[in-house]
Amino acid sequence: MIRTAFSFPLLAGLLFAAPAPAADGDAAMAAFLENAIRPWAAAPVVIEAVEAQNAVTGGYSQEKIDELDAAWRAQLDSGSSDLISAVTDNAAAEFLRSQVDASNGKVTEVIVMDARGLNVATSGVTSDYWQGDEDKYSMTYSVGPDAVHFGEIELDESTQRYQAQISFTLVDPDSGAPIGAMTVAVDGAALF
Repeated sequence: MIRTAFSFPLLAGLLFAAPAPAADGDAAMAAFLENAIRPWAAAPVVIEAVEAQNAVTGGYSQEKIDELDAAWRAQLDSGSSDLISAVTDNAAAEFLRSQVDASNGKVTEVIVMDARGLNVATSGVTSDYWQGDEDKYSMTYSVGPDAVHFGEIELDESTQRYQAQISFTLVDPDSGAPIGAMTVAVDGAALF
């Protein structure tokens, strides 16, 4: 009897050595979105948090947004965390963390953004407060209520895991109007 042993890093390297065709990845991400994310993405705690923040930030100028983003980055460096805590220590953020935990490692991060692309709630601390200049926001909320954006499966340097971002527009459950966006980072192994 011949036994072959593979270490997980070696096996993972073999699995991800050649990128999957984009169509296969998109189909896998679409299925994961519909089956594993959408059932909880429009939970009242999430929608209410986005709508409440939109009432505050709707009139913000780009200058104000840039100031807040700079303040977030400064808080990351200084250890001060008033702005960061407002995003990571609220009921919606607690709900997002519970979804990450319930996914058993399939979901690695969740970011909820308002209509301006500012963080409303996150499952963990992000590197910036404003997502409005990134595809996760510009290819979803700005496109319309049914917009979905699938990122490439890439190696995340901080976690050393292959993952992809699935982003989509959040809508008002009554009117169907866009109110924000959500990005869910998914472990690449969960998609295949």
